[in-house]
Amino acid sequence: MRKVSAAVIDSAIDRRAIPPAAAESTWPAADGHRVRRIDWPRASPARGSILFLPGRGDFYEKYIETLEEWHRAGWRVTASDWRGQAGSGRLGKDDVTGHVEDFSIWIDDLALLWERWVAETPGPHVLAAHSMGGHIVLRGLAAGRVTPDAAVLSAPMTGMNGPPLPLPMLHRVAQAMCAVGDPLRQAWKWSEKPGEKLSKRANLLTHDPDRYADEQWWRETRPELVMGPASWRWVERAYASWLMLEAPGALERIAVPVLIVSTSSDKLVSHPANIRAAARLPKGELLALGEEAHHEVLRETAPVRAGIMARIADFLDRTAPAR
Repeated sequence: MRKVSAAVIDSAIDRRAIPPAAAESTWPAADGHRVRRIDWPRASPARGSILFLPGRGDFYEKYIETLEEWHRAGWRVTASDWRGQAGSGRLGKDDVTGHVEDFSIWIDDLALLWERWVAETPGPHVLAAHSMGGHIVLRGLAAGRVTPDAAVLSAPMTGMNGPPLPLPMLHRVAQAMCAVGDPLRQAWKWSEKPGEKLSKRANLLTHDPDRYADEQWWRETRPELVMGPASWRWVERAYASWLMLEAPGALERIAVPVLIVSTSSDKLVSHPANIRAAARLPKGELLALGEEAHHEVLRETAPVRAGIMARIADFLDRTAPAR
């Protein structure tokens, strides 16, 4: 493993600045749509490479701390937007509604980025993702569109922490809502959870007020990052995509080692669904957290986050050892 000086490791990471070693750019999707990315250059010698994808309405700036830590540990690191989010345009009728016609669009983008990225980076190659990003990575793994040496999923969206109704029924309700009105209209009020007051949003995401404030700072500094509720079409397509993952054999065919980090205090994605998903994966591992962590586990308080990062490092040392 690459040796890094104690001074570099211990120096504070500014979560509100792009690190000097990182470079922002864009990459072209198959149809020419430009998607933002950020890259930390190859370490020498390289520990390997990590590609990170954020969640719904998310942006990679929120994860500067984690990405920089991986880089300091010797990894060659890349993070990318999803098209239609953050600084990569919008797919709906306005600047704030999160919309996509089908999740397959994102899976195709991921597969193309993966193919190009693997060709230009040293192995072993690791996919890491948060929330909706974790869902799309699982879809890509199940379809054989991406083939990492290992995958790390932070609070993956394998199910929604919402109405206790059967998934097919929820899908039919979403289909009806698309049929009776504009599918591009917002599916809930401005919050990360339908009906949740803005003042309570922090309690959905992290126990750390400073790390929560980082997000607002980035939104004010880069207004193009702001995104609000999803469209009803997004909701309907999300349920359809969950049904695909729930299909017998879908997760069972994934041969890649996968670490799922999930918390029982998650009010956005389903912790029980993540437990089931980890059990279905042939090489699945689960780090189950409790009251100490909310949804954004990689942006939790320092002691909690340190334990999570240590578990991830141990998982990667075992499943994607340095070559």
